[in-house]
Amino acid sequence: MTTNKENQRSMIEGNAALIVIDIQKGSFLSGSSSGIPHMEDNVIRLKRARTVIDAARESEIPIIFFQEIHRDNLVDFGRELDGTEGIHCLESNPNTKIAKNEVGLKTDDYVIQKRRYSCFFGTDFNILLKGLNIDTLILVGGLTDVCVHYTFVDAHQNDYFCRVVEDCVTGSSTKAHDAALSAMEYLQTGAVRTSDEIIGEISKQ
Repeated sequence: MTTNKENQRSMIEGNAALIVIDIQKGSFLSGSSSGIPHMEDNVIRLKRARTVIDAARESEIPIIFFQEIHRDNLVDFGRELDGTEGIHCLESNPNTKIAKNEVGLKTDDYVIQKRRYSCFFGTDFNILLKGLNIDTLILVGGLTDVCVHYTFVDAHQNDYFCRVVEDCVTGSSTKAHDAALSAMEYLQTGAVRTSDEIIGEISKQ
């Protein structure tokens, strides 16, 4: 991956927040069972995200958990079912709940529900970030090529610094995962980082 070293900023600029995108119980099911295709090492990647979550807690970095959720009558899916994905994340399905044991969710954590892919679309995410005085978003979760990518783009357009932890995000396929990472790196040089790099930097905060 080609990077422009002249444009590269610090790994964490200003105040950081960890954004945990859609690590829900259904995320650990096979693609056919969850309604969404996943990379073969999906579970390994999502479980690895816990190491970043724990490091953020230890350094008192705010953690914001997102949950994709849809009404049972499908009224809020919009165009989401026009592509590869089947019906998923229904309110009545217990697998739609955040995988609290895997991510270590606590009762006083920030949790935001969303109906669409981007964490910014139709939510109070930006208001919360402004209230917390956040400059840098660290992204883990899924899907790399869908919710993570679209959240990254909206964050970029809202002038946040963005870092995606490449071994703690999972795509609909390896090809789509790699393409999304390349697209994000194109927008912000140095955006794609490993969990070891991010944890090392978080420990300095």
